[in-house]
Order: sequence, then structure tokens, then C-alpha cells
Amino acid sequence: MTTDDLSGMGPLVARLSRGRERLRQADRTHPWVLDTVVVAVVLLMFCLPDLLRGGVDDGDGPRRFRLAFTELPVAGVLALQAGLVLPLLWRRRKPMVAFGVIAAVFVLQWSLGAALRADVALFVALYSLALHGRLRQLPWAGLVMAGAMLLVAVRASAAVSVWDALFFLLSTATAALALGLVVRIRRAQLAGLRERAARLEIERDQRSRLAAATERTRVAREMHDIVGHNLSVIITLADAGAYATDVAPERGKEALQLIGDTGRQALGELRRVLGVLREAGDGPVGGPELSPQPGIADIGALCATVRAAGLELVYRTSGDVEALDGGVQLTVYRIVQEALTNTMKHAADDARVHLAVAVTDTRLSIRVQDTGPAAQPGPPNEEGHGLVGMRERAALYGGTVSAGPTGGGGWSVEAVLDLTPRGGDR
Repeated sequence: MTTDDLSGMGPLVARLSRGRERLRQADRTHPWVLDTVVVAVVLLMFCLPDLLRGGVDDGDGPRRFRLAFTELPVAGVLALQAGLVLPLLWRRRKPMVAFGVIAAVFVLQWSLGAALRADVALFVALYSLALHGRLRQLPWAGLVMAGAMLLVAVRASAAVSVWDALFFLLSTATAALALGLVVRIRRAQLAGLRERAARLEIERDQRSRLAAATERTRVAREMHDIVGHNLSVIITLADAGAYATDVAPERGKEALQLIGDTGRQALGELRRVLGVLREAGDGPVGGPELSPQPGIADIGALCATVRAAGLELVYRTSGDVEALDGGVQLTVYRIVQEALTNTMKHAADDARVHLAVAVTDTRLSIRVQDTGPAAQPGPPNEEGHGLVGMRERAALYGGTVSAGPTGGGGWSVEAVLDLTPRGGDR
């Protein structure tokens, strides 16, 4: 076969596939049509010749072959043919019932010594049972089939050897059974492949939705941290600047400058966070979006904005904090940022804040405590979004966050992160 011949088969195969799919759809919509067609074909090809020629024992065969069978009247032939062929209408819906009825008529026919071409219906019924029936029914069907074939071989022994006839008949029955099983297995494989493809498509869509939800949650958390902290600083500086305008104008000017710096810093962080929502084809991303995520080294600048707002803050670290990976450093920064934001909202103007970040072998602790007096952030027994966000961030590293009033009337936030490598020995 040439290359041109192979290339020309593409449209033909596609048309055949489309035609087969249309036939399957039509069969699912009108299942009786195909069963009726099968019965009509068997009637035309195998029943009609028996009626026109008088059966297989006509004058065309050897004399001893003709004498081996009984010639039945037309009414008897019609009755046996109806019993053999009409049950094929139920061969797919009730395959075992159809096979049993046809086998009973088959045995009755050969017990009478008659031979009909319509006996092919028994092999069609066996094929349908292997394809549509229950597998545990096949051994019983095989025993019935073997007995029926043995009866035929004995009846035909006058014309042909019993063993030769039995070998031919059992081979034909085995071929019908094997063909039904092969088609059944093939259909099961195709159904499994279609189910697996549908399941993979559903799982892909679910993963996409989960990834989108996770990204939205992360962006929302980042936005809360950025906007909440910087707005708290701006509001505090604005209040302080308004108060200082009458007392010390130069301090009011300094407050306005700090407000501008804080606003620009917040704008840059917002651009960076919102940059992840852009599609790749929206054009190149500018400098602010490509700035690195904040880390522990940026906590110093965070403390400076808090001090500029009027609070006294003491910040200290212990351990090798710079060796932490970027994800842990971002988590520490956001937890500290949220804790300091809550302090600025609820602590007194003359409060003193102590911030400590300590790293041991597999443990990182954060402690933010103010001297108060402080009011509990939010109604009693109700947590704000900030504390929930801190706990979600800490949970990413197997950590915990606790917050509550101290004995001296202030407020304390403590966070502990687990630095044990994932999959490592504990």
C-alpha cells in the first residue's frame, strides 16, 4: 500500500467513525430496531430457504444424509422457526431467557429428527449471552450447548462421524462464545477509558478552581496586611500631624512627609501583589511588581514607621534569622506587621512595645507585647480577620498563634513556627 493510499484512508475512517457513532446513538434511542433487523435477516437468510426447498434434507445432498433427518410439515417448520428466531428480539435485554428458550426449541427439534437452517439462532443467542449476560451464567450455558451439540452429532452420525460433527459444532459454539467475550472486553475497556478521561477532566477543573481559590485567598491576605498596616500608620500620623501643627509646625511637616512615604510604600506593595492577577499577555510588568517579597530584614523599616507614629518600640532578634528561607521570612514579616497594626489601633499613645524574634534549631518564636493599657481588639470571644490571618500563615509551617491580655494591662501576641524540613526526621 502506498503513502497516497494511506493518506486517502483518513477521511474514510473519519466517516466510518461518525457513521458508527450515529448508529450507536440511534440504537440507544430505539433499541428494538436493531433487534428486529437481526430477526429479519435470520428469517430471510435461514428460514425462507427451508420453506422454499423443504429443509436441509432436500435433493441436493447425499442420499444417506437425506435419510438421516425427518421431514416435517410446513406448520411444524413454521412453529419451530418461530421458536428459534423470535426470542432473538430479547437477546440483549434478557439474554439468558432468550438463550434458554432457543436451546429448548433446538433440543425439541433435534429430538424429532428435524434439521433446520434456523438453528444458527442458537449460536447468535450464545454470542449475545456472552456479550450482554452475566458471566456466572456462561458455564451453565456452555453445558447446555455441549449437550445440544452432542445430540446433533448423534443424530447426524448416519451421515458423518460423531467425532467430526462434534468437533465442528463445538468449534463453532466456542467461536461464538469467544467473539462475544472479546467484544464485551473491548467495550468495557473503551468505557473505562471514557470514564477515566471524564474523571481526569473533572479533576483538572477541580485543581484549577482550588488553585484559583488559593491564589485569591493569598492575595486577599496580602491585601489585608498591606492596607491594614499602612492605613493604620497613615491615620496615626495624620492625627499626630494635626495635633502638632498648632504646637510644633515642623513636626506637622515631618508627619506629612512620613504619610507620603508610607503611602508610596503601600502603593508599591499593592502593585506588586496585584501584578500576580495579570495575564501573561497583558504586557511587561513594571518595576514595582517585580520587587522581592518583604522579609525579616524589612522589619526594621516597619518598626521605624511605628516609631514615627509616636510609639516607643524595642526590637531584638536572636539566632540566625537571615538564613531562613523566603517563605518563612515573609510569614514572620506579615505576622509582625499585623501584630504591630493591632497595637497601633488599640494601645495607648504612650505605650511601650517589645518585639522579639528568636530562632533555635527547629523553632522560631515571635513575641509582640505592649505595656497598654489596651482594649481587646473586637467584641469578647470574637476574633478579627487579622488574628485569623496570622494563624493561617503560621499553620503553613506547623505553627500556632496565641493572643491575649497580659498581667500589666497590655496585650501580647505570640507565634511559634516549626522549622523542621518537610519529610525530614523529627
